[in-house]
Amino acid sequence: MMTKELSIIIPVYNEINLIDKFLKKLFNEFDQSKTKFIIIDDGSNDGSNKYLEKNVSNLIDQNNFKLILLKKNYGKGYAVRQGMKEVEGDYFLLIDSDLEYDPKDALELYLIAKKNDRIDVIHGSRYLGGKIQLRQYFFNDLAARFNTYIFNIFFSQSITDLHTGLRVMKSSLIKDLKLTLNGFGLEIDLSSEIVKKNYNIFEYGISYFERTKSQGKKITIIDGLLSYYFLFKTRFLQNDNATLYSILYSFCFMTYAGTYFGMGTGKIFMIIIFMIIGLSLGINRKIIPLSIIFLGMYLGSLFSAGNGRIYPVLIFFLITLIISKKITNNYKNKKKGSVIKFLL
Repeated sequence: MMTKELSIIIPVYNEINLIDKFLKKLFNEFDQSKTKFIIIDDGSNDGSNKYLEKNVSNLIDQNNFKLILLKKNYGKGYAVRQGMKEVEGDYFLLIDSDLEYDPKDALELYLIAKKNDRIDVIHGSRYLGGKIQLRQYFFNDLAARFNTYIFNIFFSQSITDLHTGLRVMKSSLIKDLKLTLNGFGLEIDLSSEIVKKNYNIFEYGISYFERTKSQGKKITIIDGLLSYYFLFKTRFLQNDNATLYSILYSFCFMTYAGTYFGMGTGKIFMIIIFMIIGLSLGINRKIIPLSIIFLGMYLGSLFSAGNGRIYPVLIFFLITLIISKKITNNYKNKKKGSVIKFLL
């Protein structure tokens, strides 16, 4: 049996009308002898699981696929994590089984990653390039763009498509990814873990054929609302202890500092602004760099009084922000003991 170079993870849930066509297109695009196809049925109740169990072995050699049949619907994130346990080869590819993504684009994406060793992660973006697009729902598109924008702010990134269902990654990254979300939060969970581990996300334009709800599209408004919670959770709650303490320290100080500015409704607005800034500072800086910023703000407050106090505070804040960033960057990639890591 030839050694596998690539594993393709394919989560399936209630796709009886498309699964046969999808699999045939996918199997036709990739060199089956060098590819392991990992198909996970996530508790389908429309017959998809029975189709897979009966027909996959007729479409492809049994040495080239792994079929996982989950007894109930756990969610896309859970299904993909089960698939990751079976990965072989240097790369793995994630693709949705609903034919909204073209297997030809999947192959193209894989070849790009394979030819460039710098690429650890590459996403197929529905918002780049000039490939054919079909979009059915304005608000789905708006929500996807808005979520991507929030992700970029939270994680200091500049990607164009957070919720893409097509991506390629080096298999060596799997051991570093601590994924926890079971449902449609997978894309947020996966991308946030990649960024936290300091891997770059490359992107390449792909085609997209959005289907309607009558054709089987499953994303709902509840999933859309949950995505904002997932963004908050992955950014502010799922961190190491040092980062969590830094976020709490920064949030408390900045909230307190905000009470010194504005009056009435203006004071409430300033407190909220300072709270948001505090959360952002705590993510990327530890105790000592944060303390330098807070000391600078205190010194700035001594140069004026009343409403005019905001100006020297802002000047000292910007100066110490630059200083603290240099300190943080200087220690970012250095090996540190537990105490130093907590402080710097």
